[in-house]
Amino acid sequence: MKIKTTNLKVMTLLGAISCSHLAMAEQIFQHQGQPPQLIELYTSEGCSSCPPADKYLATFLKHPQLWKAVVPLAFHVDYWDYLGWADPFAQQQFKERQYNYRRHNHISSVYTPGWIINGKEWRGFFSRQDLPANATSKHGALYAQLQGNQLNVRYQGTGENLSLTAHIAVLGFDLSSQIPAGENKGKTLNHAFVVLHKQEKKQDTFEWHFALPERATGQRYALAIWVSDKNQTPIQLAADWLKET
Repeated sequence: MKIKTTNLKVMTLLGAISCSHLAMAEQIFQHQGQPPQLIELYTSEGCSSCPPADKYLATFLKHPQLWKAVVPLAFHVDYWDYLGWADPFAQQQFKERQYNYRRHNHISSVYTPGWIINGKEWRGFFSRQDLPANATSKHGALYAQLQGNQLNVRYQGTGENLSLTAHIAVLGFDLSSQIPAGENKGKTLNHAFVVLHKQEKKQDTFEWHFALPERATGQRYALAIWVSDKNQTPIQLAADWLKET
């Protein structure tokens, strides 16, 4: 089933759509060794160039190693809202995340659709190239336990004295919007891997604690967890579908 959105806010999708909320099942997320590729798409429903990128990202739903080898994320940004349509999935923090990549010289400029693979700009999409090889050298082990809405995250590194930030993202699927204005006027846009909720915390002990928001019943969600260094480069990732009880 697809959620039809007009100008609803993202938190509505996480909660108020349904009067009843499912209790989050106890679940373990873990990964060690070669991490999956963190695939970030910066997109907007107000950008006429973005629908092909959104469609390409959705093809990862059929990837045989989804969550194990690839972790796709769609960050909707708000800087095109002035063109006539305010993207209901956009959050200011996602724009700031993209600008931070620019400040660290990981991307050449801020634009949509913008692709970042393992913390580095990827322009191969525009010439229909394959994804770059996964060359991440820092591994370690990431372990997270979800009990109720409490998520406890631990990272065990390779002996390096790093200052790390832990990130969590709740992803939404089967989402669509009918666009009445702006560059995509008259189109119905379908989305997968949409980041509906994101938190991050920096802590030198390599242990972090998060509280997840409630989720509406009857929808598909996934959870992505990763740790990054001070330059936003991901070091280890773990992700999976969120279970229902």
